[in-house]
Amino acid sequence: MLHVIAEKIVNLQSFTHNTLHIMKTIKTWLLLAALLTVSFYGNSQTATPASADSEVRIGIAWRADTDSEFYTNMVRAIIEAGGTPVMLEQVKPYGYAVDSTTLTPSYTDEQGVLLPQFADEIKTMTAEGSNVAESVGTLSAVVFTGGEDISPTLLRSPEAWHGIEAEKDYNATRDVSDYLTMKYCIEQDLPVMGMCRGMQMMSVVSGATVVQDIPTFFASRGISYSYLHRNESQPGQYRDYSPHDVAVAEKASLIYNIAQSDTICCVPSWHHQCVGSAADTPLTVTAYTETQGTDIIEVVERQDKTFCIGLQYHPEAAIVKHLDGADNADDFMDYATAMRYFTALVQQARIHAAEKENKRQQN
Repeated sequence: MLHVIAEKIVNLQSFTHNTLHIMKTIKTWLLLAALLTVSFYGNSQTATPASADSEVRIGIAWRADTDSEFYTNMVRAIIEAGGTPVMLEQVKPYGYAVDSTTLTPSYTDEQGVLLPQFADEIKTMTAEGSNVAESVGTLSAVVFTGGEDISPTLLRSPEAWHGIEAEKDYNATRDVSDYLTMKYCIEQDLPVMGMCRGMQMMSVVSGATVVQDIPTFFASRGISYSYLHRNESQPGQYRDYSPHDVAVAEKASLIYNIAQSDTICCVPSWHHQCVGSAADTPLTVTAYTETQGTDIIEVVERQDKTFCIGLQYHPEAAIVKHLDGADNADDFMDYATAMRYFTALVQQARIHAAEKENKRQQN
């Protein structure tokens, strides 16, 4: 209902440009409120046939904390690009004990990391072992947002947690949901874009390694880290994104098609982990940032798929900063550049939906 009201508001043509901007903002926040309500009561999106003329429904992988800016920024960016964001239902393995939306403590260790025996089950679980097919339904694309560190037990070669109390931030429940959702989307060749944690989850599912803490990584090499990829924490202050440039390594890539440049300027960055190596995986590293003599991986792609890209940074944050007129908006990538990521995703989702509808009609 809120969505319908908002659509009628913005379709009025007699307002001035400033008024239309205000109405668009109202539409965004009304739809966001509707999404928050849906996620609070449980997502009940129903799979319905898609067509090229219908709305482009972009799934956002489930997360419980829908007040996080990693989620709200993504919602606003998708809407700005002409898509309709849909929060996915939590993906749960059949037979696993879940208290409301949280795995019971029997599945995790004292750090909150998924226990090795259950991580092994998740890594080998097929789509039939969970509700993932019902969760994704007939959505035209899925995005994976930023957030917590991924349980290192889910790595192809499992590791112990990094041991840094100040950085202890695990969510095994979300790990399970994201891992199974990402694996399913890749298998189905559904258009996928992952930001930050989402890029790392794409990499973990594909068999890559992860650097669990960048400052520790540099310290182990006798290098004092510059905190280029995430600002140092300051007591009582908002820990804003850190802007830096990214070098595109391969022109025959999705990222070059999106950025249309060899250098992507001033990406919003906020991470203390990164992909370590994509060697011997289906991933292709297509962009990086040279950091004190080390190339930090910034973009990975599954070039065996139609549209599957992971970004270590947050173009959605740049979009929102420009929309809201943030004081430091000009420190980050410009609005037009940031929007290219989401218009590309919506365009690919529209193509995917049309192709799927054509197959349905032929059958």
